[in-house]
Parts: sequence; structure tokens; C-alpha cells
Amino acid sequence: MKPASAPRTLALLLLAFALLGAAAHLGLTRWPLPQLLAALDGALGLDWQAPAVGSLAAWLWTAALAMPIAAIAALRIVSPWRRLLRALEGTLLSYRDGDFSSSIAVHGRGDLAALTRLHNELGGALAAQRRQLAQRELLLDTVVQHTPLALVLVDQGDAQHRVAYANLAARHLLHDGRSLEGLPFDALLAEAPAQLRQAVEAGQDALFGIADGDAEERFHLLLRDVQLQGRAHRLVLLRRMTRELSRQEVATWKRVIRVISHELNNSLAPISSLAHSGAELARRGEVSRLVEVFGGIGERARHLHGFLEGYARFARLPAPRLERCEWRGFVEQLALHARFTLAQPVPDEAALIDAGQIEQALINLLKNAHEAGGDAGEVTLSVQRMPAHWRLEVADRGPGMSDTVLSQALLPFYSTKRDGSGLGLALAREIAEAHGGRIVLARREGGGMRVGLEIPVTA
Repeated sequence: MKPASAPRTLALLLLAFALLGAAAHLGLTRWPLPQLLAALDGALGLDWQAPAVGSLAAWLWTAALAMPIAAIAALRIVSPWRRLLRALEGTLLSYRDGDFSSSIAVHGRGDLAALTRLHNELGGALAAQRRQLAQRELLLDTVVQHTPLALVLVDQGDAQHRVAYANLAARHLLHDGRSLEGLPFDALLAEAPAQLRQAVEAGQDALFGIADGDAEERFHLLLRDVQLQGRAHRLVLLRRMTRELSRQEVATWKRVIRVISHELNNSLAPISSLAHSGAELARRGEVSRLVEVFGGIGERARHLHGFLEGYARFARLPAPRLERCEWRGFVEQLALHARFTLAQPVPDEAALIDAGQIEQALINLLKNAHEAGGDAGEVTLSVQRMPAHWRLEVADRGPGMSDTVLSQALLPFYSTKRDGSGLGLALAREIAEAHGGRIVLARREGGGMRVGLEIPVTA
């Protein structure tokens, strides 16, 4: 090769290096330099050989002319890819922020255009899914906000247990209709009625009442632990039961009337028949068979009397007669009628109660606890002096109550047992309320139920 061809050879080398740099920047296949030079030599019709050493000035002059040309060529090659990468970066940042409306213009029909079309299709699919999710969330939020069930979602991962979500019913119940989001749930409970605070702090599903003037509002509490976005949350559900209980009580009384009518007919029909048979026997002078007839009439009358007495006891509960009662002697007397284990020593302080009625209520609760099906040795009784009331609690290790049974357990004549009268819990509730107190039902940690009578402390 002649020395005068050195500038042309240098230009060829610079162009080759520019192409190699562009390919490397785009992550394309890296061609070896000799093969690339050979390809350029064939394309340009050059007879390339290793450059001979020429004058230094010729080399520098050629480099000064060739380098801008090589740079411009490289930029023209890389520019479309750089624009695509910037557009992809922008749309991906939009995706990260939840905006799927961005798209990239498609140019040509090559691999670059195919990649752009696939990207736009992905954005369209994500945008459609986002719209569907937004519509579902709007529908769900509308339903949750307008349900009468008070719903509060508490962030357990937060040190102050702040409220993450609350619907309208919860706002009216806990904060006079104002927003609850971001407020510490413990602070809200501190301002809530004591019965609600105690039920939530117990950590179990419960049925409790809150005094509202002369009436009492009853609530069904449900507590559920859930995981949201990797954080522990507690779902607190409060359902007003007063109106439903009243409606169910009316239905229950109608059912009771039907049961009593059926029982009366079943007893009166045989009595009427036996009386007619007795009259016939007397008319015919067969006196010896009258003893059998009168015996049958007496048996049916005793059965009917026992049946009606059970219902009458509930209906004619007298007003309590408050007298001083020592808990130690009371518990010893109660142990003669029912089996239980004391969960803790009884208080030395005396109470003003109707001991007979409270004993009857506890006998019913202990009877239910033994019939629950758990270990008889796990049936416990505790008597506690709280700041403003006495708490008498019976606990068992039975299977507990389902949500449906728990919400209806205090209804008169409601029973899940085939031969149950459904009067035990209802009578205990009446006795507690006659003393100015209330009855509280809650699931026991580890299985079973806790039924407590809260009797106000009377000076």
C-alpha cells in the first residue's frame, strides 16, 4: 500500500471503530475488527492493507477530518434507539406511578416497530385491568360505606394502632360522624362507652349492651385478623342488634303461642276423652274402672301444670329484693346445686343483691356450661370486684357458639338443644337487667364460652 493511501485507511479504521462502538452501546453482536474491515472494504471497493507509516502530518490531518464524520455517522445510527429507550423509560416510570395511558408511536416494520407495538398492547391491557379494578373498588366502597354494619380496619403494625379505614356507620358510632382515618384506635376506645371498650379489649367475639337513657342498645362484636400489603390489620365489626332482637322476639313469642296451644290441645284432648269415658262408666255402674280413668286425668293435668310452670317462672319474675350477701357463703351454697371450679378466690367485700335470683341465674349458666359438651373440670366460676360493678362469670371449654347462635342466644325460648327450653340465658338476662346490670357473652380464648353477669355496685 502506498503511503499516500494512509488517510483513506485511517478513515476506514475510524468508521469501523464508530460502528463497533454503536453496536456495543446497543448490546448488539460484537464483530471482530478484521471481519468488519473486510466487510467495509468489500462494500466500498477498497484494497485494504495494514497502513504504512507515512508522515505524521498526513495522519493527523486525516484523523481531524475523519473523526467528525465517524461521530456523525455513529449518532445517526444510535439516535433512533436512544429515542426508543427514552420513551420506554418514560412509560415504565408512568406504569410505576399507576398511569397506563402512555403509548409510543410506531415507525417502520422492523424489530423496533414490533417491540413498540408489543409495548403498546401491554399498556392497553394494563389500563383495561386498572379501569375494571377501579370500578369494582368504587362499587365495594359504596356498599361498605352505606351498610349499617360499623366497620373499622386498624393497622396493627403501627405503634399507635391507627385506623386505616372506617365506614359511615363507624364514624357515627365512634366519632360523631367525623373521619376516623389516621386516628389512634386506642384513643377512640378510651372515649367510647366502657362496655364497648371492654368487649374489644377482651379480643373475642361478643354480644354486649350499651345503656342509652332508659333503654339499652345491644351490639354483636366480630374481630378478625387480616394481612394487607404485608402488614397485620384487625377488622372490627359492630352490628346493632336491638331492632333485630326485637323483631326476633316478636317472632319467638308467636312461636311460643303456637307451642303452648299445641301442648294444651295435646293434654286437653285426652282429658276430655277420659272424662267422657268416666261418665259412661259411672252411668253403667262400672265404678272399679273409674280409678284408672281418674289416674289418667291426673297424669295429664300434672304434665300440663309442669309445662306451664316453666314458662310462668320466666313471665312473673319479681323485682329483686336487695340484701347484704357475703360471697364466700354464697359460693358455698351455690356449690350444693351445681359443679364448678373457682377460677380465683372470692372477694371479702359483701354485695347488695337478691341472692336467690342471682343464684338461680348462675345455676342456669352452670347447667348450660356442663351441657356444652366440654370437660366438666374446665367449668369455672369467678367473682370479681370491678370499679363500678360486680362481674360473675361462668366459663366452659365446649365448642362455643357460631355467629348465628351468638346473635340469638339471649332470645327467650331460643335453644339449639332438642329438649332445651331456651329459658336459661333469657332468664339470666332478665335477672341481670332487673338488678340494673347486663349479661355479656363472649368466646373464650382456646375454645369455649364466657358468660358474665355485670351487677352494679350498690352502696
